[in-house]
Amino acid sequence: MTGPAAERPLRVLQSFRTPRATTNPYISSLLTALRARPELVVDTFSWRRALTGRYDVVHVHWPEVWSRGSSRLRTRWRQALVAALLLRLRTRRTALVRTVHNPVPHEAGGRLERALLRRVDALTTTTVHLTAATRGTVAPARPAVVVPHGHYREHVRPFLGPTPAEGAAGTLVQFGLLRRYKNAEGLLRAFAATAPTLVASGSGPTRGEGVEAGSSLRLCVAGACPDAGLAADLRGAAAADPRVDLRLHHLDDAELADVVRAAELVVLPYRPTSGEVANSGAALLALSLDRPVLLPRSPATTELAREAGPGWVHLYDGNLGPETLLGALAALRSTPRGARPDLSARDWPEAAEAHVQAYRTAVAQR
Repeated sequence: MTGPAAERPLRVLQSFRTPRATTNPYISSLLTALRARPELVVDTFSWRRALTGRYDVVHVHWPEVWSRGSSRLRTRWRQALVAALLLRLRTRRTALVRTVHNPVPHEAGGRLERALLRRVDALTTTTVHLTAATRGTVAPARPAVVVPHGHYREHVRPFLGPTPAEGAAGTLVQFGLLRRYKNAEGLLRAFAATAPTLVASGSGPTRGEGVEAGSSLRLCVAGACPDAGLAADLRGAAAADPRVDLRLHHLDDAELADVVRAAELVVLPYRPTSGEVANSGAALLALSLDRPVLLPRSPATTELAREAGPGWVHLYDGNLGPETLLGALAALRSTPRGARPDLSARDWPEAAEAHVQAYRTAVAQR
């Protein structure tokens, strides 16, 4: 790129608002890394800034969030704003970069939302993929770059002890914002079917054997649940099993770290019907806290398992059942693993550099 635009910093408008304490740490980590780059001026989102401000690039994450409101009227108003923004981007030939967190929304919207998302795809100049598994799924004719989802080791550093966490034997944990596609209710059903089970180290599931290395199973499901119907279902399932610790509230960073570090195994049982797992920030948070995870098998999770090293990422096929949980614990206890998972390919400075190049490519396309 040459000329005046190459001599000044690129002004980038992100699609997320100024981070708060409850913000996804991916967003706050990315913003910090990008603002450390002298080639960029990075603004967070407001509709006034989007519709009247000056910027070279719009970087959108989860574009469906733009068009969703807390009521039908607010949703229609937001959709009108999205349409106005997309018209502005088209007429001004503004570069639009999209990070493909997931190729399609986990929760489907209405017809108008789908039409707006198709328009976002049509205007996308460059795509950023957190894994090679999603490359080609969105705007396949446009330039694309793979930038691995950054780890959270700096974010969680204040909560790490002097030695790697061991976790409490037999404790399973699911954490994060609880939505239908994350399948907490399926985990509770599978867990209920294990009672009263002991798991012997390296020997697979056993019943009734007082093995010294065995332990009674416990489950903690922790996180805010904005879906009242789902929350009621989870409370009903948890009330039937005294081994379950259900915490349906937002966890601050310190409490979240305590919950995760107490796990022998973090279980993230995404529904098969939600599509292949393209990435999981929760998995990376658990690994950043040195806790092993259990995930559905997909190309992306298979690659994460290979990257992290033996014993850190355990995978399963099909529906989650009690044998899945027991088998994963047995495999975990019989598989040697290093002191920490290998997350060296996910440092944020390298991710920021890759984003700078993606922005430059997008501006050049326009």
